[in-house]
Amino acid sequence: MTPFGEFCAFDKAVQHLGDRWSLMLLREFAVHGSLGFNALADGLPRISRSVLARRLRKLEDLGLIERDLTSRPVTSGPYRLTPAGEQLIPTLLSLKGWAERWMPENPAMVERDPDVVMLWLAHRLDVGALPEREVVIAFDLRGERSTQVWLLLERGAPPSVCFEDPALALNRYVYVEAAIDALYQIARGLRDWAWAVSGGSVAIYGEPELVRALPAWFGSVRSDPRLLSGAPPQAFASASTAAKRVRVALQRPSPSSAASDE
Repeated sequence: MTPFGEFCAFDKAVQHLGDRWSLMLLREFAVHGSLGFNALADGLPRISRSVLARRLRKLEDLGLIERDLTSRPVTSGPYRLTPAGEQLIPTLLSLKGWAERWMPENPAMVERDPDVVMLWLAHRLDVGALPEREVVIAFDLRGERSTQVWLLLERGAPPSVCFEDPALALNRYVYVEAAIDALYQIARGLRDWAWAVSGGSVAIYGEPELVRALPAWFGSVRSDPRLLSGAPPQAFASASTAAKRVRVALQRPSPSSAASDE
């Protein structure tokens, strides 16, 4: 008998956890602890609320998550891992380590599914370095599936990935035009923002203060000095360029129709 035992146990594990979202949900709980429905929906781009509800129900039925008993009311409070769910954490870490070592970096994958780039970017944010007031990074992604995505940020709070403009005041926006493959390298920590901007594959513009601050909101690149670069400050688009691009490139509303700052 090998250490792996009978086939049936593996079959059951794959049947119950081998879908697109179950392991990702368990990972969210392992990283963040107790999470409510809305926080989970924000943290997993493109998961529909109906699919999220079904996956949570399944994980609850399997005994891997439960309602946080310290919340009131318990029936609508956040979820957390049970002891059975916590026992899966070493497995999740093992899968992560294996993927980082053996799975090739594949930009072609994100050309087909650019939402995954936003998930990686969100995971690399340093929430303690974000502005105290809410700001929005408006992404205009160019590639096989060009799309627009908005990342809503605030210090100390988990980021929200939005697929509709959250309509804050215009001075709370910073705009990023990017080729998906270039943004992919930033999201994976392979390259820094200065490299992408100086090479012309990424343009950042909007409020000058936000443009200057944006690179510091994300974790540093992997510790390989060959990947680091020092683009001059003029590589970043100026605020004067922004005024022209806001409405044309990202189809932003005019200042008169934008939400007020109050």
